[in-house]
Amino acid sequence: MAAGRPPVNPAGAAGPLVGREHDLARVTAGPARDRESGALLLSGQPGIGKSAVLEAAAGAAAAAGTRVLRAAGVEFEADISYAALNQALLPLQDVFDRLGRHHREALDVALGLGAGAPPERFVVCNAALSLLRAAAVDAPVLLVVDDLPWVDRASAAVFGFVARRTAGARVRFLGAARTGAGGFFEHTGLPAHELSPLAPEAAAHLVDTRFPGLARPVRRRLLDTAQGNPLALLELPNALRQDQPRSRDVPPAILPLGERLRSLFLTRVRDLPAATRDLLLLAALDGTGDLAVLSAAARESDAGAGLEDLGPAEGDQLVLVDSGSHRLLFRHPLVRSAVVEAATSSRLRAAHRALARVLEHRPVQRAWHLGEATLRPDEEVAVLLEHAAGHILERGDAVAAIAALTRAADLSPLGTDRARRLAEAAYVGAEAVGALSSAEALLEDARRADPGHGVSLRAAGAAVQLLLNSDGDVATAHRLLVGAVEAGGHGYRADDPALLDTLHFLMLLCSYGGKEELWAPFHAALSRLRPAAPPLLGIGAQTFSDPLNADGATLRRLDEIIDGVTARTELAEIVRIGAAAIYPDRLSALREASWRVVRQGREGGPVRRHIGALLHLCLDDYLCGRWQEAVELSDEGLALCADSGYSVCTWFFQFTKGLVLASRGDAGPARALATAMTDWAAPRGVRMSTDCARQVHLLADIAEGDFDRAFGHADAVSPAGRFAPRTPHALWVFFDLVESAVRTDRQDAAAAHVRALRGTNAAALSPRLALLAAGAEAVAEPDDQHAARLFARAVGAPDVEKWPFDLARVRLAQGERLRRARAVSDARAPLSAALRTFERLGAAPWAERARKELRAAGEPVALPDGRGVGALTPQEREIAELAATGLTNKQIAERLFISHRTVGAHLYQIYPKLGIASRVALRDALVTEGVGEPSA
Repeated sequence: MAAGRPPVNPAGAAGPLVGREHDLARVTAGPARDRESGALLLSGQPGIGKSAVLEAAAGAAAAAGTRVLRAAGVEFEADISYAALNQALLPLQDVFDRLGRHHREALDVALGLGAGAPPERFVVCNAALSLLRAAAVDAPVLLVVDDLPWVDRASAAVFGFVARRTAGARVRFLGAARTGAGGFFEHTGLPAHELSPLAPEAAAHLVDTRFPGLARPVRRRLLDTAQGNPLALLELPNALRQDQPRSRDVPPAILPLGERLRSLFLTRVRDLPAATRDLLLLAALDGTGDLAVLSAAARESDAGAGLEDLGPAEGDQLVLVDSGSHRLLFRHPLVRSAVVEAATSSRLRAAHRALARVLEHRPVQRAWHLGEATLRPDEEVAVLLEHAAGHILERGDAVAAIAALTRAADLSPLGTDRARRLAEAAYVGAEAVGALSSAEALLEDARRADPGHGVSLRAAGAAVQLLLNSDGDVATAHRLLVGAVEAGGHGYRADDPALLDTLHFLMLLCSYGGKEELWAPFHAALSRLRPAAPPLLGIGAQTFSDPLNADGATLRRLDEIIDGVTARTELAEIVRIGAAAIYPDRLSALREASWRVVRQGREGGPVRRHIGALLHLCLDDYLCGRWQEAVELSDEGLALCADSGYSVCTWFFQFTKGLVLASRGDAGPARALATAMTDWAAPRGVRMSTDCARQVHLLADIAEGDFDRAFGHADAVSPAGRFAPRTPHALWVFFDLVESAVRTDRQDAAAAHVRALRGTNAAALSPRLALLAAGAEAVAEPDDQHAARLFARAVGAPDVEKWPFDLARVRLAQGERLRRARAVSDARAPLSAALRTFERLGAAPWAERARKELRAAGEPVALPDGRGVGALTPQEREIAELAATGLTNKQIAERLFISHRTVGAHLYQIYPKLGIASRVALRDALVTEGVGEPSA
């Protein structure tokens, strides 16, 4: 291998190459027929892993008993004749004696092993081929040559001669060269295989394997920059400053190359003519590749370059000019990085000035270039950058918006303007990106820039994010936001985005706290908005914090807002609509929009929005019976919170995952999640999290049959007989409270809660809540006949099939009540329907309750492990058929010549295998299993 370039094995020295299975299969496969060429040329872009694939192929061949000969072109040996051939053939000295004298002497001289006149090139070629064939008599031979473009002319001729004369599997040739590279090796007509960049999944796996602690923003930027180039994926993290790879802050706009990448890209750029470098710098800074812009900027600059100067860069495969679109494309993003890194600071500023002059029609880009070209404070440029940041943020690129705001602050002559812009940047970093530590540093810079200035809305928003994601509590965060709103100079204008963002945030804090006194400042601010408060702000405050009192007009306005969601709706708006839709059960109508937010988040969009949309999908998945997806998205949310530093949102996904686990009967893990929620929420005053944790606990209690504890948890959310104000989660546990009360002989508490339920608007909020309200009323109803009518009304309402778990629970309660009222035949249908749903969902504890009820109702039930008639032994089956005809144990014993006690023992084993509880169910069980009517 070439000096200074050890092979890159993406999986480590001992592991397989990541994402190269197909390539290795192609490279290591020998010729299928004797006459087929045994040569293969491997090509690919710099850093793509050619050397690593050669190394893996050589290792595989050696392990199979092949003799492997290696050589590599070395730049400083390119003028030494036969330097590479010496590397390849010197290990075969033990075979030289098998050559004829003429060939041996020629090789001795060519390889520097003997003296004499320089041999003819053709003689050396034949001697080398003969030597390889002689060696192949003992074992197959593989000649591996890396960096063919740097192989000296004489060796290249020999290697080309040999490669064209390999046939069959005894002598093979494997060479590698950079795509488009020159050199002396003539590759025309030889079989070739080009290495492509790693697929996105393989690239991500490689990064996660080698750099498991990489922060999410850095990982995303790394994958985008490397574009599947293995060397870039492995080297770029090492080139960052020591704390950057694990930092959650925004990584630098252009990642530093590192030494090995410099040797591949930077050197090639610096070897270009100055005019070509200047043109590439303009193209790199512009980013669009538009040749018209590039040509105009070149005329504006003092470089004196024209588009014809791109030729050397095209020839070296650094760029591609697409004649169809009239655009210049960099062959790899790292070439662009190398172009910028190779430029001096004065050339960079000159290029930015030239681009700013020709981009009047692109104000955002013009502002950025002016900002980069300006050295001294300039308010005019700062204003342009601040406006540009707003447009950039609308496109969802929070990272670029932070950069624009920070640069605007740097160019601000006045401290007040600098402080305002820094606070805005801190808010964007904390709210959207998750760059919490850099947000803290920006806030500190803002305070230093203007110590006497009051807390701005943006500064308060950023500070509250930092507070909540550390050890801060809701009350303190609430005071900070309220103080900023009441002291601000916004004039309560309803079109002030900073004010509206702050009020939405304040609404969330009030909801999390769950205390009535927190809401007074919010409603005061809402009433002062001019000309009027945006509809969503008032609707969200109602449906998210006090849905039990939401009237029909509020719900109709919410439906109109949901219907108006389009592809142009801002991500923040979609998540805010989703919050308003949670308790009225409108999340399903937002699924498509929520998935759009999640997809953008996965591609690098705002983290906070990603988290919010994930939560809404998880909740909808749980309620609509997509439990496996709910768990998978919950895990994604937990990882996202950990990676981004948004610890305040962790409880969202502990809750959704806990709901599924508890409903499946995994009580221990569910309780652990609920306990973690409570431990975090209690000292911070996040009552909503505590209430959600209680729901997980009570579902785990019911799964384990502990209705007394379940009642205690439900009663703690909102006491029996009362729906506490600002306690929206009381909507999600009232059925559990009533059911638990009845099953623990607390009929008065159940009746009181149903009376309180009738005084709310719960049943009008959604079909699901109407189902549960009618079900709760039926469960608490003392009269069996009236309860039967209430149950029938509940399960027969329209659209209830959309909520499978809730519907199955009401059907289970219906069947239990009917069976206890001795309406056994009527009980079987709801119990069977409930059982099918519970089994499909994996709700094991509820499924077992339904089975027991069905057995008690005389219905044969197949057990979940597949037991049935097929599990009976021949003798058990014969006994079961006889017992089903009505014969007594004694009569069966007489027929089978066994004791009646043995018959009884067998029946004791038969009942659980058939999923029945008594002898009377044997006939139906055997008929259901396809045995037919038993006969005596």
